[in-house]
Amino acid sequence: MTGARGHRRPGAAATAAVLCAVTAAGLYGCSGSGPSEPRPTPTPTPAPTTPPAGTSPLTGLPARSGPVLAVKIDNVPPARPHTGLTAADLVYVEQVESGQTRLMAVYSARTPELVGPVRSARESDLALLRQFGRPVLAYSGAQSALTPLLKAAPLHLVSEGTTPGAFLRDPARSAPHNLYLRPARALAAAPDATHAKDIGFRFGAAPQGGEPVNSRTVSFPAVRYTFTWAPAAKAWHVAMDGRADGPLAPATVVVQHITVRSSRFHDFLGAVSPYSVTTGSGTAEVLRDGRAYPARWSRPDADRGTAFTTPAGAPLNFAPGQVWVLLTGTR
Repeated sequence: MTGARGHRRPGAAATAAVLCAVTAAGLYGCSGSGPSEPRPTPTPTPAPTTPPAGTSPLTGLPARSGPVLAVKIDNVPPARPHTGLTAADLVYVEQVESGQTRLMAVYSARTPELVGPVRSARESDLALLRQFGRPVLAYSGAQSALTPLLKAAPLHLVSEGTTPGAFLRDPARSAPHNLYLRPARALAAAPDATHAKDIGFRFGAAPQGGEPVNSRTVSFPAVRYTFTWAPAAKAWHVAMDGRADGPLAPATVVVQHITVRSSRFHDFLGAVSPYSVTTGSGTAEVLRDGRAYPARWSRPDADRGTAFTTPAGAPLNFAPGQVWVLLTGTR
């Protein structure tokens, strides 16, 4: 189940190859409420510019204006290889329990026939998604204590419970790593979802300087990502835990150093769910065109996007194309 196509509903062959099913009971319990996230002190942000008409604000490439669909994707080894990631405009990597990671793939310019495997939402998703307005969030479910927060957030929620026809299961894979989303059906269930808008990214010529880099490995407690520069493709080939995951090839990779703290929730085994703080400011590294550039990031509040600048404060342009943002603990 690899590859991506345009805006088409899955064909009969794809439908016959999988079985629809409804997710069983959720896997997560909850803990008591903890302290709320402190409101960060606003920091100066470069003046925004309007992307040229007909250009995606998420990739810098020519694109139509389309609604935003965010999909939570499983990323433990049994969930690989993934389906539909190559069509994403933007991919976030978030830390979850036991040092593992989940992916949040964001689509707008184009959508594949299938995306997955789909997994559950986390508290960190609420603040991260606010910058998109009111997007669609497709996920497998959430622990009971988090569900009221998801329902109160500016999101169009799409799960097996709300939109069962938007999901199907692959009988060749074991649960819970076998749930896949039909993006066209998910978007049809939310016709007024917010279209892609400026979230702070700037695209264009590379800044001066930078360090030549053939590959860069970014480690989470239990997962490592290696990005290897491919000059012919003008992109970074992606490997997870030493193995390539299909033809993934972002043009820009952002290693964003953030605070990862304990959230108010834990999984069914009692492991506390990490919370990735994506507001405030900090340091980052931007990989593009075979070079690494030191950067700063600033996001004054959850309703705004994130600005990336050089250490001197000038906007730091990304290379046009798919962007990966790895939300790693502050060094």
